[in-house]
Amino acid sequence: MLTTRYLISSNDEPIGVFDSGVGGLSVLREIRSQLPTENLIYVADSGYAPYGNRSTSFIEERATAIAHFLLELRVKAMVVACNTVTVVAVKNLRSWSPVPIIAIEPAIKPAANITKSGIIGVLATTQTIASSSVSRLCQMYGSNIEVLLQPCPGLVEQVERAELTTVSTRLMVTNYVSPLLEKGADTIVLGCTHYPFLGQIIQEVAGADITIIDPAASVARELARQLNNHKISSISAASGTERFFTTGSVVHVQWVTSTLWGRQVTVDIVP
Repeated sequence: MLTTRYLISSNDEPIGVFDSGVGGLSVLREIRSQLPTENLIYVADSGYAPYGNRSTSFIEERATAIAHFLLELRVKAMVVACNTVTVVAVKNLRSWSPVPIIAIEPAIKPAANITKSGIIGVLATTQTIASSSVSRLCQMYGSNIEVLLQPCPGLVEQVERAELTTVSTRLMVTNYVSPLLEKGADTIVLGCTHYPFLGQIIQEVAGADITIIDPAASVARELARQLNNHKISSISAASGTERFFTTGSVVHVQWVTSTLWGRQVTVDIVP
């Protein structure tokens, strides 16, 4: 049962962002770019990552636990920066959350609108690929095109280890991208927030003529719209702050987060 203190929000309160691990930093990065005065809290559930092959009940339990933790920190909105959580658990989260929830999902619609070959590829986790939500997106926007769904086991773990340019990572990317190219895909959707950190290597493997779509910018724009609609946008003129938390190894996650964020940060443990 949520207490009434959760229902009190103000313009100065932070925005909570979470993912199964560090991948959602790609979304946080875009939020910071578009909303420079907002205070942000990021939670990496690295102690339980990856989610890609986990059961629905497990993912729902973890998402609920993190959402409650963020509400304890008095966030005014939450961003689900994890495609797997979106397709599995966001409906349940929204059913009880007292604050707006903005979620990310594979950008099949924009890909369908821009493809010239009529064939698009979606790189995502096994759980995301198998979800009813992705099936729904394919039915809604893929009636006149071919949508190739490519599960990518192992890529999340590479990013969690900050192995962004290693030989093994390039080999994985090649193995997942090549079948899409062979079938004529000219547009590739990054259906996991970890994958933008592999964006350069994905583009190199795919080739310069292939369009790569990262939905993070759209999520940040939707967050801004919802903050405005609820009249809870920051009214401060000062630069916003970031706080980072993890359920995993603080030492490791702090190192990886600092690497991906581009500067040294402090990461605290989720109690």
